[in-house]
Amino acid sequence: MTIDTQTAVTGPHTVAPEGHRLTGRARLVLFVLCAAQFMVALDFSVLNVALPVLGEDLGLSRSALQWAVTAFALPSGGFLLLFGRIADLFGRKRLFLAGLALFGAASLLATLAWDPASFLTGRALQGLGAAVVVPTGMSLLTTTFPEGPLRDKALGISGTLLSLGFTVGMVLGGVMTDTLGWRSTMGLLAAAAVIVLCLAPRLLPESRTPERPRLDVPGAVTVTGGLLALIYALSTAAERGFGGTDVLVSLVAGVLLLAAFVVVESKAPAPLVSLPMLGRRTVAWGNVGGLVTFSMMSTVVFVLTLYLQETLHLSSFLTGLVFGVQGVASAVAGSYAPRFIGRFGARRTLVGSLLGQGIFTAALLAVGTQSGALVAAVAVSVASMCHLGAIISYGIIVTSGVPDAQQGLATGLVTTTQQVGLTIGIPLLGVLATTRASLFDGVRTVLAIDAALVTVVALLVAVGLGRRTR
Repeated sequence: MTIDTQTAVTGPHTVAPEGHRLTGRARLVLFVLCAAQFMVALDFSVLNVALPVLGEDLGLSRSALQWAVTAFALPSGGFLLLFGRIADLFGRKRLFLAGLALFGAASLLATLAWDPASFLTGRALQGLGAAVVVPTGMSLLTTTFPEGPLRDKALGISGTLLSLGFTVGMVLGGVMTDTLGWRSTMGLLAAAAVIVLCLAPRLLPESRTPERPRLDVPGAVTVTGGLLALIYALSTAAERGFGGTDVLVSLVAGVLLLAAFVVVESKAPAPLVSLPMLGRRTVAWGNVGGLVTFSMMSTVVFVLTLYLQETLHLSSFLTGLVFGVQGVASAVAGSYAPRFIGRFGARRTLVGSLLGQGIFTAALLAVGTQSGALVAAVAVSVASMCHLGAIISYGIIVTSGVPDAQQGLATGLVTTTQQVGLTIGIPLLGVLATTRASLFDGVRTVLAIDAALVTVVALLVAVGLGRRTR
């Protein structure tokens, strides 16, 4: 996705700032855009707590449960760059509204699902709608609010709600599943999409890039196909092994397509991803840290949900409360993280946060088959505090020192890293927990690998970034 800071905003509803304060209309615009982003973040997690109940109701086996998450994550991550560029060309508001409509209709289909096929179809279409809403919503935000304090304030509010949406979804999912059933979680998303869709047309300005760059079709095809093929191969291999023909073909195709994407982008006049930008030390290593913190934390939440309900036999409501503690801890971390960054620098904060996330993920290995809810609540909460510190610091590192004319490219990479990170974690590791004979042993294996990966990457990021990055 490319977010162009030089983009023209057209239409009758352009936000007019009053000094450094948000006008009434600006607040309404920000509410609509943040509500859409929050809705998508909610969708990543609201169903997690309901997975065991959902599987029993629709006839999904334990090993197939991860597809309830992956079916959404695949298109939401795979098509993100493509729809970001299409929005630049044909109008962000127009595509934003179309994405909301698709998301709402898909949520309704998932709510009314009568078998696994209809449910997974609804989830996949939700992911496709999210792939439209996320980049267009972020582009509308950055083009509606002028660069400076107003945009910083808007991005801060949006980022906080995006990170909290994942945790709030866990709590809401638990309460709603216990009281109204798992279908209510999908119905909530359909209702949210309708509300935003009713407010957005009159409030949001239309915007597009004035120079109308060409659509990088070869780049879009190779990156989307490569991501889809690679994630499918890894998800299927974790369940059935690497011996299957479909797994090997998908794995090879994914690697070749992503390699072709790099070649295409090096020659494209209007690339989806700027390779020179990725060559910057801060951009490259900052995004590596961001990719790992998102992918590994989403995996922890997935496997802990299964552990709490299927090993400790906690209800959906109590499981949601465990993650509610995590949400409170994340909110606290969000308010204090900027102070740590100001005092110690973004590089030290990122490295320290990744190390903390790895250490407290390893602490989850202390849970047992008879008890462990308290240990899980405390360890995952502290790990999440470190996770939020990593999110904020890696965003600062990636965008620091980048010329104003290239800030859009850097911001687009930050958003893409977030979405791809949320997409790949569960297929890569989470499924290992569901395919072992003992779920508890599978959970412990995943947590050990997760903790080791985060810790190793923290050390690599420390070396890669070199001297302190403020």
